Amino acid sequence: MTASARKFFSRCAYCKSASARHVVSRRTFVAGGMSAIGAGLSAFSVAPVGAQAPAKPHRIDVHHHIVPPVHAQALTSHRSTSPTKWSPAMSLDDMDKAGISTSITSIINPGVWFGKVTEESRKLARACNEYAANLERDHAGRFRSFAVIPLPDTEGSLREIEYSLDVLKAEGIALYSNYSGNYLGDPAFLPVFEELNRRKAVVYTHPTGSTCCVGMIKGVSEGTIETATETTRTVASLIFAEGGTALRFPDIRWIWPHSGGTVPFLTSRFAQQTRVRPDPRMPNGPLPILQKFYYDVAQGNTAGQLAALTKMVSISQVMFGSDYPFRQGIEAVEGLADYKFSETDLRAIESENASRVMPRLRS
Repeated sequence: MTASARKFFSRCAYCKSASARHVVSRRTFVAGGMSAIGAGLSAFSVAPVGAQAPAKPHRIDVHHHIVPPVHAQALTSHRSTSPTKWSPAMSLDDMDKAGISTSITSIINPGVWFGKVTEESRKLARACNEYAANLERDHAGRFRSFAVIPLPDTEGSLREIEYSLDVLKAEGIALYSNYSGNYLGDPAFLPVFEELNRRKAVVYTHPTGSTCCVGMIKGVSEGTIETATETTRTVASLIFAEGGTALRFPDIRWIWPHSGGTVPFLTSRFAQQTRVRPDPRMPNGPLPILQKFYYDVAQGNTAGQLAALTKMVSISQVMFGSDYPFRQGIEAVEGLADYKFSETDLRAIESENASRVMPRLRS
């Protein structure tokens, strides 16, 4: 045996084992040289020197949809939309691929509102929220939830807020941009927001179907343009509508999806609104209010979107989101990576900002 071979055997823990000597004998080594040893190591899937284990999942996804079976049945019954294919296993698989440790779930549009106040909406909200809570228990640490409420049913909504936050321990409440054309700044919703403000609740809001601008451009789907614009409409209603919801209830912690929709691109027009119609409640215009909100990067992670968002708000207001199952989590991961955020800013976006706003996520 050559000196180099003896040196290799003396350092190779694998080759010292009895099984290795059986498979790769010294005679084989001498006959085949280093290539035989390489083949033997490969056959036993021995990691190459310097290889690292995959990074531990650490991201917190604040924009992750689920489709409880009871909700899928309701959507089919009301023919409001086709239920999206989903299962817990599908969510977990996508989370693992994207390095997501925890997803905060919400149900898909239009939630539990089908056009009028009914007992069905109350029961459906309770069933969906309990399903989400069971999902949390079945997969400890992987899921948390934003609970749905039967808005515009004020009494039912207040009851469900109490149950979902106090009993189920949801991270916050999920709302939609409009309810039959009534945006969130509608004065009819003030009693609900008064309670959410008292609780300093997190309110995650998702755009739902527009009631004004459907089918305007042939061949262009509603989601292509209107989804992002819907977010802007409801933000404007909270700031400029007579009720002044965002001004009256400053302790609500709002999270907006898709990097704010078209809000970052319209800040100058928002500011002009207060110049044309001065509002004593906003002596510095609407920008300070917009800068208090939080924004996720689901479907809002291209360079232009991130540039506009991070010019409007500080990194402390930006959170990770995937929009699963409509988009894969890896899309947001790659979008953030391509933008070349600093390591400090990336940690803040991917997990630290969410865990600061929702401290139970740290446990």
